[in-house]
Amino acid sequence: MAFPEISVAELSDRLAAGEPLFDVRQPDEYRDGHAPGAVLVPLGEVPDRLAEFPTGTRVQIICRSGGRSANACAFLTEHGVDAVNVAGGTLAWIDAGYEVVTGESPR
Repeated sequence: MAFPEISVAELSDRLAAGEPLFDVRQPDEYRDGHAPGAVLVPLGEVPDRLAEFPTGTRVQIICRSGGRSANACAFLTEHGVDAVNVAGGTLAWIDAGYEVVTGESPR
């Protein structure tokens, strides 16, 4: 099943508009640096935590470089979530100079 993909610039605009972002990396990767507001749901936990992904709005999915988030998007899309993959992932976010948050909190 196909799903859309966006750039980190578009992600920045969507975050400013209040759209949700989920990070599917491992907790240690997340603590080392993530986009502001990103909610951690490691890829292996996505099926068990499906109810945490809203179905009434579009959700952005990010990982390190785009692979794990693509897998998450495929699963979520099959289960009725309007999921969008962030191309290039957190590495692209950092390379573009956007704000990075460290620690366990989304903000």
